[in-house]
Amino acid sequence: MRKALGIQEGWEQSVNRRTAVKRAFGARKGWSQQIVFLGPCLLFFLTIVITPFILGFYYSSTDWNGLDLDKAVWTGSANWSRILHDDNFWKSLFFTLRFTVISVVIANILALVLAFLLMASLKTKNVLRTVFFMPNVIGGILLGYIWQFIFTKGFATIGDLTNIAFFKLPWLGTPNTGFWGLVIVFVWQTAGYMMIIYIASLAGIPKDLIEAAKIDGARPYQLFTSVYVPLIMPAITICLFLTISNAFKMFDLNLSLTKGGPGTSTQSLAYNIYSEALINNRYGLGTAKALLFFAAVSLITITQVLITKRKEVSA
Repeated sequence: MRKALGIQEGWEQSVNRRTAVKRAFGARKGWSQQIVFLGPCLLFFLTIVITPFILGFYYSSTDWNGLDLDKAVWTGSANWSRILHDDNFWKSLFFTLRFTVISVVIANILALVLAFLLMASLKTKNVLRTVFFMPNVIGGILLGYIWQFIFTKGFATIGDLTNIAFFKLPWLGTPNTGFWGLVIVFVWQTAGYMMIIYIASLAGIPKDLIEAAKIDGARPYQLFTSVYVPLIMPAITICLFLTISNAFKMFDLNLSLTKGGPGTSTQSLAYNIYSEALINNRYGLGTAKALLFFAAVSLITITQVLITKRKEVSA
């Protein structure tokens, strides 16, 4: 009897050892697979993104021309105090905030209207969806030069032929018209992409819920505010996040359409940083502005996501 129990205990110990070895081998195999497949991506990410970002904190406190590392002179908080007294920086910040608020509101309203219209039973709705989405495919620089020709040549020709004052405006020649020219192009490029997101969200709303609300006597306005908006709030969260971040980071349209002019009246914050670092060769000051820019975009987008996430509901 004792001999049988001893044999059984030995066999159980052997099984436990083999199980432990298999688990250890499986864990090592899992780690090795992750290293093989994710290691190169992580290495590139650390090299291209994280390392320059960390070095940015150092160079933001230096006086550096961006060419010779030996000439990067530590200046402490001099760049930060200089930013506080930089009128162009604060004007660019105010311009960017104004541009972001107006562009985000118009782009999302237009995208939502187009989404509702193209959810109807139209024979050409697929063609129209493609047409409205196409501007998003064109690069910002190329799109800016196309619209520069439209504003300066196309609108002027239409104005001469029709004598309509709208087309005779100096669209890129004054601070006010230059601002609205940038808004028009940004909305025209962005609305189509947001429209696709809204269409996907609207398609997921149960039709029974809409029909039940209509039977209960809900009017179109009540149907929109009490049924549609709460159910498409995840899409609104995404679209607001994308449009806010893209509008705040707007650079390519600014470069190709107005170059921040006339003077610096239409200079976005991204273009101000570009001008400071690459045109004025003050990379230390430009890096300090870029870090403030990063903090501002992060704070605004995180706040927006937290607010809209709380209003999301499920069908």
